[in-house]
Amino acid sequence: MDLPPVGLGTMGIDDPDAVTDALAAGYRHLDTARIYDNEAVVGEGLAAGLTGDDATAVDRDDVTVATKLWVDDLAADDVAPAARESAARLGVEAIDLLYVHRPRSDYDPETTLPALDRLTATGLVRNVGVSNFERRDLDRAVDVLGRPPAAHQTELHPLFYRPELLEHAREHGYTVVAYSPLAGGRVGAVDAVTEVAAAHDVTPEAVAIAWATAKEPVVAVPKASSGTHRRANLTAADLELTAGEVAAIDAVERERELFPE
Repeated sequence: MDLPPVGLGTMGIDDPDAVTDALAAGYRHLDTARIYDNEAVVGEGLAAGLTGDDATAVDRDDVTVATKLWVDDLAADDVAPAARESAARLGVEAIDLLYVHRPRSDYDPETTLPALDRLTATGLVRNVGVSNFERRDLDRAVDVLGRPPAAHQTELHPLFYRPELLEHAREHGYTVVAYSPLAGGRVGAVDAVTEVAAAHDVTPEAVAIAWATAKEPVVAVPKASSGTHRRANLTAADLELTAGEVAAIDAVERERELFPE
């Protein structure tokens, strides 16, 4: 998928105005999930952004709307009804990117993935993605689908990432979507990050996003609670780190997984 370097993570966002403001600021990738219980909020914010005044209105075709089916939606017979419910809450005719949120509980690659794939033929879903997969899960998904997923969403920040997952994406030619790229706000306490931030006169958060998106083929979906932070995160895509700066952050001891299986 041709996703922008920085999208909007919406976990915890309960105000549609935040989504509308993000679209006005330039965000073109909205990421949510059924389990976040805010698909309707995202949909309301999207609708307002599409119908704004001439100066701020956004074209629906320019926005990637992504959501995820939770683990109790993944039985083959449940996939289509759950996807239709998500689309209705989002207020969209088609979900641009629909993920398997986690490969557990009702997930069965032999039945779940074909059920998702059938939705692309109906037009309800445009692309099938996976989230929180291990390399073995990714290999199985490629085998069952006969192609790689459109994207794999995984936790990725200076305190935790798995290079082997990026290697798999490069080998098969799909996008990695980094969630929690700011490590839940902890990047401001990482010396390697703050040193690079001082050198560029930017925030540690901007550096963390730039570090993530420097790793092909990674895009990031940070969440931000304020318009100021949303705009700062978006401009981080223009920050170019040197190879030495990326290597210095790579060398940070990675031990803080925020969302373990």
